[in-house]
Amino acid sequence: MAASPVRGRNITAILDGYKEYKLYNQYLSETKVCDEINSRQSTSMTILVLSKDAMTTLAKDAGDSLPAIKNALRLHSVLDYYDRKKVKKYGDESAATLYQATGDAASSTGNVKVVDQDDKNYGFSAATPGARICTVTKEVETHPFKFAILEVTAPIEFDGLFDTPSTANLTRLLERAGCKVFAALAAKSGVLKTYEAAMDTGLTLFAPNDDAFLAKDAPDVKSMSSANLTKLLQYHALPAYNTKTSLKFLKGSIRTLATGKDAVTVVAKGDDVALDTGKSKSRVADTVVDSVPFCLLTVDSLLVPPELYVGAPEAAPLPSPAEAPSPHATETVDAPSVPADHAADHKTKKASSAVASRPIGAFAAAAAACSVVLASLL
Repeated sequence: MAASPVRGRNITAILDGYKEYKLYNQYLSETKVCDEINSRQSTSMTILVLSKDAMTTLAKDAGDSLPAIKNALRLHSVLDYYDRKKVKKYGDESAATLYQATGDAASSTGNVKVVDQDDKNYGFSAATPGARICTVTKEVETHPFKFAILEVTAPIEFDGLFDTPSTANLTRLLERAGCKVFAALAAKSGVLKTYEAAMDTGLTLFAPNDDAFLAKDAPDVKSMSSANLTKLLQYHALPAYNTKTSLKFLKGSIRTLATGKDAVTVVAKGDDVALDTGKSKSRVADTVVDSVPFCLLTVDSLLVPPELYVGAPEAAPLPSPAEAPSPHATETVDAPSVPADHAADHKTKKASSAVASRPIGAFAAAAAACSVVLASLL
């Protein structure tokens, strides 16, 4: 039993010192569960780790699905402190876990049971009736009433633990999240296919809600060139998997899917996370889907690249997986439930110069255009 300092509770750094937990530690990093653990510095926690063989069994049981493995790792992250002395003193009880805290599980199944066994043994099990007890074989590190790492004999599992949300229809996910305008623009411009292509390798998508397009300083997406519209939509995505929690650990500028020098900076304070474009900030509101390696988050306002503000040079045409709509089209934007390809005219004109301190498009034009868009969706 180690008695070294917690070292700022960096779980991956701690487990780096134990070769037998290398695979477990690797999955903590890939799923970003390590960030969820590290973000709870003031919370007493007990991490139930698995040896290589036990972790291999868990991955096999989960069908090698990272979203399913993430569920299990969250279940093995207990939101209270336990060691042999405490269990022998207080006996059996129920404890909350990160899996329960995410809101993905019912309160009854999101808990684990702490079980006082014969002699000096104790263990943990799922909260479901008849669940097997996974005995603690080693107290790897204990820092009384603050943080503990315990090795258990086998993974804690129950029916339904490995169920994960479907991400097959991105358009429908966006619509249900209140981002119909964004979904429609992505489908018509062809950028939706860029998102979908990146979902299997790593994508964080920041979807602005429909009200964001009605803001007085929102750009007039109806008058944008296809190149600028593509850049705007690609600016709302990162080419890597990040959760709202893990964003807080990112330092410096973060590259987006947009080409050039486009980047955003994370501004975090407590549980609040915002994205700074250099011109404005947008709050990261809710997590719609967290399915490794894809995360869909909503934001309160549009993320506008600095070069899309009036006075910046017009962007050169960008390659797109599908044809983009004419920038002067007058039809309203529909949000289909299933993405479809759309052919459109590519002839564009340069936008007239305007006040350099605000995004492309006049305030009145932006509000009017977006009103028409939303009216067609209601």
